[in-house]
Amino acid sequence: MDWGNVTAEDLIDALREVDWSTPPRPLSEFFSRFTFPRSSAKWNSRLKCNLYYYRTNYFIMITLILGLGFIRRPVAILAALLTALSIAFLNDSFAGTFSEKVTRTVRQFSPHLAAKMRPPLTPVIRGRPSAKRFIHICGRPRWVFVLIFSSVSFVLWYVSCGLLTLLWALAVGLLGIA
Repeated sequence: MDWGNVTAEDLIDALREVDWSTPPRPLSEFFSRFTFPRSSAKWNSRLKCNLYYYRTNYFIMITLILGLGFIRRPVAILAALLTALSIAFLNDSFAGTFSEKVTRTVRQFSPHLAAKMRPPLTPVIRGRPSAKRFIHICGRPRWVFVLIFSSVSFVLWYVSCGLLTLLWALAVGLLGIA
């Protein structure tokens, strides 16, 4: 695949729809031929390819780095987990699987509550399902969960005094890209 022609929007859409349950790639493959590209076009192409191909490895690496960086602040660890969960909710397959597993678990304790957690029926126009597919988590639109988890994680980042560290890490990462 020619990763130079793939736009950032295409990559984000592909990462939203891809199955994230695949195991991580071997570390020897992940770090092999670790060299800097010679041009910015090759740099962008490699970045897109690696983000797609090694997505699980990068997710594990980011989680470990955040965990090690904020080990002194337990509230910051909780904030990092909520941030990761709110980002993971943006992935269609993760959101659907999460909703299904939570609903199945709730069904064991309260079938009536589980029935209320089902997503609403999709509209059918002229015998065909609607072209726009809305993702629901536990019967609510996805954006509700993303907003709640993001807001709570922001408050926890602020309370733990880890917001400055997080912004510093983000700035270093953005400067590394530029």
